[in-house]
Amino acid sequence: MKRKICVVTGSRAEYGLLRWVMHEINDHPDLVLQIIATGGHLSEKQGLTFKEIERDGFQITSFVENLSGPDTEESISKAIGNGIIGFADAFNELSPDLVLILGDRFEILAAAVSAMVARIPIAHIHGGELTEGSMDDAIRHSITKMSHVHFVANSDYAKRVIQLGESPDKVYNVGGLGIENIFRMKNYSKTELEGTLEYIFQERNLVVTFHPATLDGDAWEEQLFELFLALDQFPEIGLIFTLPNADVGSDGVTRTINEFVSRRPNAKSFVSLGSDRYLSCIMHSDGVLGNSSSGICEVPSLKKATINIGNRQRGRTMSESIISCDPTSVQISESIMKLYSKDFQNKVKNAVNPYGMPGACKKIVDVVSGVSLDSLIVKTFHDLAGSQK
Repeated sequence: MKRKICVVTGSRAEYGLLRWVMHEINDHPDLVLQIIATGGHLSEKQGLTFKEIERDGFQITSFVENLSGPDTEESISKAIGNGIIGFADAFNELSPDLVLILGDRFEILAAAVSAMVARIPIAHIHGGELTEGSMDDAIRHSITKMSHVHFVANSDYAKRVIQLGESPDKVYNVGGLGIENIFRMKNYSKTELEGTLEYIFQERNLVVTFHPATLDGDAWEEQLFELFLALDQFPEIGLIFTLPNADVGSDGVTRTINEFVSRRPNAKSFVSLGSDRYLSCIMHSDGVLGNSSSGICEVPSLKKATINIGNRQRGRTMSESIISCDPTSVQISESIMKLYSKDFQNKVKNAVNPYGMPGACKKIVDVVSGVSLDSLIVKTFHDLAGSQK
């Protein structure tokens, strides 16, 4: 009997990482792909990005709607609760043999809780990472403890998952899925991008991706003010903004970015570029500016620079092509000047991405197609102190 693998996706960024794994599962002779779309995929504000999944040729098996109301702490808590209820119904209907989830968002936490209670084995991708400036950090580690199989991006993250008490023989260092994206992407030319995006590339360009750091409260307002002060010092630079996912403060971030873009002739914002167009924009730009994980995990493999602002990504392993700075106009301006310096551009060209090489998708599918499911549910805590006696 074929093994049913249920992939849960709740945001455009996460789907961009998962889609090649989904293709591998779909093409595997012994697997059946189930897809649950939830969260931002079903939100008009986020661009109804479930349609991107369907355009890629996938059939979505189930929809779990959980978002409602404004981007407040209360609404996010309710979204988690609504998600748990919705996933309980979906898993009961689909009866998957294994649930495959990625990352650290609140939608995925809801899926993990429902699968755990239903005694469905969970395989988790990109555990063991740190993002100390956001609540995603706590969510990610919580999902690790509810999961049974772990696919991590490098050896440091493997050690951290084991440190959390997970069995080493269930932790697989497969590398980052973002690397796979880069090697399989459709590379849009600059002319194609200018036509579809209605954006004219300047001599110098930056892709800007800024999210609210959820543990900072309303600090995003001051941080964006400082960011815009810095960018105003470089009016010649073209700016492509990607708008944030559904998080506490995301509505305010979106509104503030759009106000800035409206008064800057060589800037444009997008709710969703899609993975290929996003990566292609970076390839035709000089680097990435903001606080997104993509600037840390993927952009170094494109041989482009990243300016990482603030503490949202603090704790992640970083390449030498990344400049970290405080969210002040002075430091951001200095970082932009450093990015364009000849010495730093030479460093970027020679930088190594610590998130590995392509091949993660096949490794993941090899494991989920072959791992014995019978003994996964009952876990033992792997005690590091005990193992060293």
